[in-house]
Amino acid sequence: MEVLLDGKRVQVPEDSRLSDLLPDRDPRFSVAVIRPVLEEEAESQEVRFVTTAGDMVVEVADPALVSRIFAPGLAEKLRLHWQDRYTAAFGPFESGVRPAREPGRYERGDVILGCGGYDPARSYLIFSRMRHTADHGAAADGGVIGRVVTGRGLLDRIGTGDRITAVERILRRADRSHAVVTRDGDFPLEDGMQVVSYVEAAVQGWESGNVDTGAARSVEHFLLSVKEGRFQVGRSTSTHVVDTHLVPAKVPLEFSGPRLEGAVTVRTAGKSSGAVYIYTQGVSASAAHTVVGQVVHGIELVRFAGEGDLLAIRAEPEKFDLIGFALAEAEAVAARRGVTLTSDETGGDRVVVGQTPATTLEVLAAGAVKVTTEPPGAVISITLDEAAAPRSVTIFREATGLKHHDVGKMPLVFRFEDVSLFKPKIGKGIGIIPENVPTGEVPAFTLAMTNDSRRGAGMVGVRASANAEFGPTSEPLTGTNIIGKVLDAEKLEQMREGTTVYVREVK
Repeated sequence: MEVLLDGKRVQVPEDSRLSDLLPDRDPRFSVAVIRPVLEEEAESQEVRFVTTAGDMVVEVADPALVSRIFAPGLAEKLRLHWQDRYTAAFGPFESGVRPAREPGRYERGDVILGCGGYDPARSYLIFSRMRHTADHGAAADGGVIGRVVTGRGLLDRIGTGDRITAVERILRRADRSHAVVTRDGDFPLEDGMQVVSYVEAAVQGWESGNVDTGAARSVEHFLLSVKEGRFQVGRSTSTHVVDTHLVPAKVPLEFSGPRLEGAVTVRTAGKSSGAVYIYTQGVSASAAHTVVGQVVHGIELVRFAGEGDLLAIRAEPEKFDLIGFALAEAEAVAARRGVTLTSDETGGDRVVVGQTPATTLEVLAAGAVKVTTEPPGAVISITLDEAAAPRSVTIFREATGLKHHDVGKMPLVFRFEDVSLFKPKIGKGIGIIPENVPTGEVPAFTLAMTNDSRRGAGMVGVRASANAEFGPTSEPLTGTNIIGKVLDAEKLEQMREGTTVYVREVK
């Protein structure tokens, strides 16, 4: 039997299961399985027009028109044939319209089936840009077959040379009887099923051979969010799904545009600042959302996903971040991606600790990157106990840069006896509540942060010996939050006051 897997036709034996089709699938990831249905059952009242200027969604008055008018191959004929201040007409193509030879009254957003010279063989799809009265060679009822419900602003941007490249029916969330989102590898497959196993998004400003850096910083946040290839659905609504695992985060508003179906945005204000949204239905633009990309594959999986689902996701281009790589590895990555790399030092087994430009789009636009490096002895490996001290660990990662890169840094401000104290830059107003406070002897080389019960809140410390009275920051145990452990004790002994210490989290 035949199954459509991520857009490709695959032959599988009868009685095959999902695990047979996707033997290497991570069992944590959900996939969408869409059962085959009769054509009349699959008809939807909304149709997406993909144009060279952007996408529009049209609500069709009669769903049967979708099958009768939008036949295979029609999109190849839908070029902008003529336009004026009132309308934009795409065609020509042949239809069964019977022109009434009388004017009709139309509103902005109306989609009209008309014809030129009253000849049905020269029919056009006519998009109304504003209220007007005209004879478009339409039927007696005026020929309005639908109305643009998403992307009306595109009506004013369509121009010479634009064309409609695809006409797609939209399968809405209400059609759940035909779609299942599952992680069950034993799910039985049927002939004609469609399986969608991942989501792919192209970021804002990225086209092959052409890079626009206007949204570089917000795009970088999105690339960081999906760096591990995961989108965790924290909330699912009729219009979007949200991943909140990087909340809170400061993200600039760089591109405020319409949130059409498949749009990927990042919230830039409010309690959910830093959350990544993927839209399954068009909504208006928002001053609290910056557009960072567009889904190019897998919108069906997004549309039917529910709260708690983990989706596999890919981004194009991949995040370009060399921090944490050995220099030789960084050089290989840069060469593979066509980027010229310049290092502050050459030779030796050095580790990249800084990169300029900092964002992926800026690097790819320049085709070059400069890196700063340190010897391996300057990079200390640590573990962090997020389960026991989630808030303190989050603050530590943010302050050191480990939230954004594989290697972070913090200044060593004081050393005395067996204690090393660090002062990462923690933002004002960040509360460090008592968390994972020790009740007995603290082992040597435990990593800790002073909490808000002491004046030195935010200090990070390590003690080279066990102590049952004072924590690693030399504060009483009640003022100490245990956040992890230092693995490279011998490296720490070589550090001097006033130097920058680089840390790598081992997970």
